[in-house]
Amino acid sequence: MALRSTIFKAELNISDMVRNYYADHSVTLARHPSENDERMMVRLLAFALHADEALALGDSVANEDEPSLWRKDLTGALELWIDVGQPDEKRLRKACGRSRQVVVYAYGSGNGPWLEGMKSLPARTENLSVTVLPPAATKALAGMAGRSMRLQVTIQEGQAWVSDEKNTIEIKLEQAIGSRR
Repeated sequence: MALRSTIFKAELNISDMVRNYYADHSVTLARHPSENDERMMVRLLAFALHADEALALGDSVANEDEPSLWRKDLTGALELWIDVGQPDEKRLRKACGRSRQVVVYAYGSGNGPWLEGMKSLPARTENLSVTVLPPAATKALAGMAGRSMRLQVTIQEGQAWVSDEKNTIEIKLEQAIGSRR
């Protein structure tokens, strides 16, 4: 019998001073059995950083043709492709060809060698940006994971603060490749 995804629900209150975007979102995340809390919470952070009514969660763990998150325009064309982790060059080239904008949120240890390998990629993919998230911050985010979450996310000047009823985590959004979101 195949393992089933675990459902997590998050109530997000987002205050994005960069985009002047202030909204509440109810997000349902299906965590694949091979996905850990850290990756799931980075997906949730990426949702908050790009939140709007058309942004949808993809199934990038089980389906390599889908991103972690995406936004399509009214014609169905991909406007935004968001991946988390360290996607390979082939996947990023494909994403850059399919979407107007591609954003990667790299997390975990080992970003250095992966990032060095990606440095040549932007010459062929001007629509790509990579933000590196501090490992300590993403580990702390994983500690906030729960089947039911209420989170406040504040975004301002290259930083995000994620708060629950007990903790606040400050996350520096270090732009490694490309332009700011």
